[in-house]
Amino acid sequence: MSSDVIDGLQLVLRVILALIFIGAGITHFFPSVQRTMAAMIPPRLRTRGLASPVNLVVFTGLCEVAGGLGLLYPPTMAVAAGALVLFLAAVFPANAYAARHPKRFGRVAIPLVPRLIAQLALMVLIVLAVL
Repeated sequence: MSSDVIDGLQLVLRVILALIFIGAGITHFFPSVQRTMAAMIPPRLRTRGLASPVNLVVFTGLCEVAGGLGLLYPPTMAVAAGALVLFLAAVFPANAYAARHPKRFGRVAIPLVPRLIAQLALMVLIVLAVL
């Protein structure tokens, strides 16, 4: 494959990933989503004040939007990709907690192994999008 084709595929992948992260990030500002996501934070990570569960949900939403936008701006796309990979690792404990409590979280509680595989695949796609 020529470098032009690879560059084009990477651009398409970056746009798709950006839309996914920006869209997911925006949902963090909907009250019903905030409540669910705040409840997904494991009890041992819950605090009050600046790092309260709702504030963490807002912060992670901002991170997703910023990361998605960063993938679209060439000077920041490598840093944004690295930050998004770290982000996915950082939020995994909340996803694991939800997976352990499917009755409480319903369809949000994706089983642990498929969720882990999906997040790892997403991490790989992010890296491939900026190489």
